[in-house]
Amino acid sequence: MIRVPVHEPSQVSEARRTAAERAEQHGFGATDAGRVALATTELATNLIKHGGGGDILVGGFEEPDGAGIQVLALDKGRGIADLAACRVDGYSTAGTNGHGLGAVFRQAHTVELVSWPALGTGLMARFEPGTPPKANKPSGAAIGVVTVPKEGECVCGDGWSVDETGAARTVMVVDGLGHGPDAATAATEAVRVFQRHKGHQVPTLLDYIHGGLRGTRGAAVSVGRIDIAAGKVEFGGIGNVAGAVVTPAAIRRMVSLPGTAGHVARKIQTFDYAAEDGVVVMHSDGLATSWSLDRYPGLLRAHPTLIAAVLFRDFWRQRDDVTVLVAATAGGAAAGSAP
Repeated sequence: MIRVPVHEPSQVSEARRTAAERAEQHGFGATDAGRVALATTELATNLIKHGGGGDILVGGFEEPDGAGIQVLALDKGRGIADLAACRVDGYSTAGTNGHGLGAVFRQAHTVELVSWPALGTGLMARFEPGTPPKANKPSGAAIGVVTVPKEGECVCGDGWSVDETGAARTVMVVDGLGHGPDAATAATEAVRVFQRHKGHQVPTLLDYIHGGLRGTRGAAVSVGRIDIAAGKVEFGGIGNVAGAVVTPAAIRRMVSLPGTAGHVARKIQTFDYAAEDGVVVMHSDGLATSWSLDRYPGLLRAHPTLIAAVLFRDFWRQRDDVTVLVAATAGGAAAGSAP
């Protein structure tokens, strides 16, 4: 994803230009790219007016029920008291005409929003080619990912991938050692090996990835297999890609063993965890491990991408690349991978 900090009016145009260029790269025509640009302008402007500034994240998405561009607007402002009212043109808390979010809902195919008093707001707008439906398009996505390079880098040294076969959902997050192009090369290779050997048992997958990274600088990597029918997660890792199972009742951190895939992995072992109705969260060490969802009522029921985005917003260390992957432990649809 491309991150555009927005703290002053001059950065609004940068956010608009970034979103429009990314839409064109994804094959959007002029009219559809214009919709993306218009909505992004409104979102970036609202960050300044209502949120005291924040971040715009722009990236592609691909799922079985649609593909296109997604724009995330994240702030740590005072929050929105009435989420239902803010969808209607004319609503404003800042003395303006209040058309911003209404315009976003009209231009996007899917919009989801979370907000809490004094904790800020997160909004996800998704755009596909063609005229948006009159009603918000629901998403049955089971996977959400936010991945952002270290500030100053043009490539991300993290990667992720997903394989969904039958009742099993297998997810991987990899963190190339360090950051920059060499770390990205290691992450890309890990994704390639994962996709080539998908379907194997989790320890075997980790072993293949470990062997495949011998010619690179190495990486931390974790793999989780969610058995939806059995209600469990099998998780294993080499190095400090962290994982946790989060349910309405509790959070349980999962175990990844020390080492560096491609160099040193003295023991490859997996562990089983009960997976009730909730999510699995996996992330690189660009995210602080002190995170919790307890302070965000209702977030567990939000789109997985919004869960990942809120964790990124509040717990990114900033001195490293960061990837946050959120996977539902129940039904839904998953697709994709990205270095």
